Amino acid sequence: MKRWLRQRVDAAYERLLSREISGAPTHVAVIQDGNRRYSRKRGGNAHDGHRAGAETTEHILEWCHDIGVEELTLYTFSTENFERPDEENEALFDLLCEKLRKFAQAKRVHENEVRIRAIGDVERLPEQVRDAVAYAEEETRGYDQFVLNIALAYGGRAQLLEAVRGVADSVDAGELEPSKIDVEDIEDRLYDQPVRDVDLIIRTGGDERTSNFLPWHANGNEAAVFFCTPYWPEFSKADFLRGIRTYEHREESWRRTRARRALALLGAISEPELVEAHSIVERFRDSLPSAERPDTGDLEANDSSGQIAD
Repeated sequence: MKRWLRQRVDAAYERLLSREISGAPTHVAVIQDGNRRYSRKRGGNAHDGHRAGAETTEHILEWCHDIGVEELTLYTFSTENFERPDEENEALFDLLCEKLRKFAQAKRVHENEVRIRAIGDVERLPEQVRDAVAYAEEETRGYDQFVLNIALAYGGRAQLLEAVRGVADSVDAGELEPSKIDVEDIEDRLYDQPVRDVDLIIRTGGDERTSNFLPWHANGNEAAVFFCTPYWPEFSKADFLRGIRTYEHREESWRRTRARRALALLGAISEPELVEAHSIVERFRDSLPSAERPDTGDLEANDSSGQIAD
């Protein structure tokens, strides 16, 4: 297909997808896979792939802003990546420094009040990368309209392990009672600043796994996952919108399931639980197919039967 025709088809598809999307996830997390394979396919080296991928990163920030995403986390450098050749990592670190400083100085970052943060074991990174991270975080510290998390030297299990160790230390010090340990005690020790639950994980490059990425905030929140075949430098706005559509379909399925379960429980549970189930049915009633939707009279009859049973 000729290039101009391909571009027109892609633009039309983007418009179609945009019309199908009615909302946006709050927090999107992206595993940017395929930079090196993209480069090898074109006869280049790993650095060429990483630089091409950095351009896609700039685009996805714009796409998130366009549809109303409030937080984006990019899996940029994992703890396993330290095992790659030194010359490859050194080139990547130089690119990270360049892009972090460029983002921190970009006019659109300040106009849109984007806060840049690093998550992971940043102290393992070379000094120049740590300096660039500190610069980007300081330049955008006062912003809160959009959060960009850069996962560097990141490993999900390692982060959880450190959080658990922090809780254990607090217990040993008498600062925390084991019986009172709750979700907030873990979350407070995972990162310096709060990270929202992840609504959607996108992975490029064809692999269908989440690679130990944000296990507490994504898997525990049952995030939607969108796997796609394009390498990260090839990832397009149409691919991004397809991921958003996957999230919306999952959300609709979740609401429908909740409504069905709550409806099935009405009349067979105690009064306090009945009130909660009734509330769920009312909230998600419209997500059920028409044939399954109870009318107000049915709900009131269930309320009455529940009271009599008590």
